[in-house]
Amino acid sequence: MTIKSKVRTIPDFPHKGILFRDVTTLIKDAEGFKEVIDKLAERYKGVEIDYIMGMEARGFIIGGALAYALGKGFIPVRKPGKLPSESISFEYELEYGKSTLEIHTDAIKKGDRVLIIDDLLATGGTAYAAAKLAEQLGGEVVEMAFIIDLPDIGGRKRLTDVGYKIFNLIEFEGD
Repeated sequence: MTIKSKVRTIPDFPHKGILFRDVTTLIKDAEGFKEVIDKLAERYKGVEIDYIMGMEARGFIIGGALAYALGKGFIPVRKPGKLPSESISFEYELEYGKSTLEIHTDAIKKGDRVLIIDDLLATGGTAYAAAKLAEQLGGEVVEMAFIIDLPDIGGRKRLTDVGYKIFNLIEFEGD
């Protein structure tokens, strides 16, 4: 079975006309989850990375497992009010509105090399916000990695147009 076949599609969620790509069916499948982490670990083995940075919530699951596989630390990027220590925030555009992400001010120091990871790339807003947070603290974004890219929505182009490198395992085009 392929990774793509283990992703559930839910029509009309969260709004009519949207085909929601749900990775919970992939990550609950031991073989599928292992394949995702193994493929990502193989790509980044030997790459100079100090930290894996994942966004709430599915980015925590994938990022935590990948950080373990690579022997790296994990940095959580959270929604407002969830971090207990001093943090900075960045507001960004979503497909359906605005949101904000936060990171601890001591999570990254100048020159740290960060891999940003999340389950899905749609508009690129969440990944862009995470990158801006890392850069505000002096970090360098090595690459952004996703299980799924939705190329028709334009996030890849938005992120590559401003200089970020993108990697994804699968994509769903217009279906």
